[in-house]
Amino acid sequence: MKDMRIAIIGAGISGLVAASALQQLGFRPRVYERAEELGEVGAGLTLSPNATHALNSIGFAAELEELGMRPEQAGVRHWQTGELKIAIERGVEMLEKFGASYIHIHRADLHAALVRKVMASDPTAIRLGAEFTAIRDRESDIEVDFATGSGIRADVVIGADGLRSSVRAALFGSDKPRFTGYIAFRGLVPVDQLPPDVIKPPSSCLSTGRDRSFARYLIRDGRVLNFVGLAQRDGWHEEGWSIPANVEEMLAEYVGWDDDVRTIIRTVPADCLFKWALFDRNPLREWTRGHVTLMGDAAHPMLPFLGSGAAMAIEDAVVLARAFESAASINDALRRYRTARYERTTHVMLKSREAAQAYHSGSDEYSERKHITAENLGIWEYKAAEVTV
Repeated sequence: MKDMRIAIIGAGISGLVAASALQQLGFRPRVYERAEELGEVGAGLTLSPNATHALNSIGFAAELEELGMRPEQAGVRHWQTGELKIAIERGVEMLEKFGASYIHIHRADLHAALVRKVMASDPTAIRLGAEFTAIRDRESDIEVDFATGSGIRADVVIGADGLRSSVRAALFGSDKPRFTGYIAFRGLVPVDQLPPDVIKPPSSCLSTGRDRSFARYLIRDGRVLNFVGLAQRDGWHEEGWSIPANVEEMLAEYVGWDDDVRTIIRTVPADCLFKWALFDRNPLREWTRGHVTLMGDAAHPMLPFLGSGAAMAIEDAVVLARAFESAASINDALRRYRTARYERTTHVMLKSREAAQAYHSGSDEYSERKHITAENLGIWEYKAAEVTV
């Protein structure tokens, strides 16, 4: 099994974690990425303890300590008054309770560190400019085609190519996602450009109102404030991740909100504000066909209301690598992987839908009892490096 040819389509977080986890176990995976170069993409990312535990298991603890931030507290504020409605302990309590930390990190920093780790183990592991176009399951192996006209042959193929996965479409056909009625704004604001009293403790906060929410937290040693705003809107369904937005457009969605929220929005640099529409997809009944499987957003794209999409993808990657180590055949490995992951990821997908309704109720009676989180749903207790595979 250790000498089999493993092709991973997509050099995002899940693809790179899978590559690193497989390398740790003695495999030599190859990662194929459509981009011509790997640059700084995305914004802030929350690594809940289950995600941190998985990354620690592949030897990533030092990088997380260097690049991430561990907030001591988090909170939920009233959308209009800014009053702190719920205070939530983080910091050392997470380590004591779950055995791993709760971390905020810039996605680009995590991604770059994963690239370095994978390449340090095998300088030939990542191939850029390899846009997946087609797949054919042959008798003895799998043939993969790329847009350049080149191709490869592999024993197993893993689709880790994200929300609009080409591998998923090749296996199961194009789906018809449902527009949720929500759009998301994301932005990065240099802290030194904000008035000093805007980032009140706790700096990691969620403000909730009717059909709106606004989450913000610090990254990069507290030099940058990351925010994500979710707002209801009709008539705009574009799904791309990096569609430029403008400050006036976002301010119009947050009329009447707390002055701190509106100040943060007004201060975001013009080239650091983006938007996308939120689409919901029903769970696939299967992720695997032959010796081709899916993971992360390609398998189970999630709404962001529980902040668990990245964590599920990271868990997938570690469990899939362990399945290959434990199994006697590719079929057995892929069966073990699906058995270990399907029920959990489907549960988190469905609970993410429920959380949206609570967050955006706009109720002044919003309380800790009504606050649905991945923590109080028991999602953070999972240990990808220890579950039965």
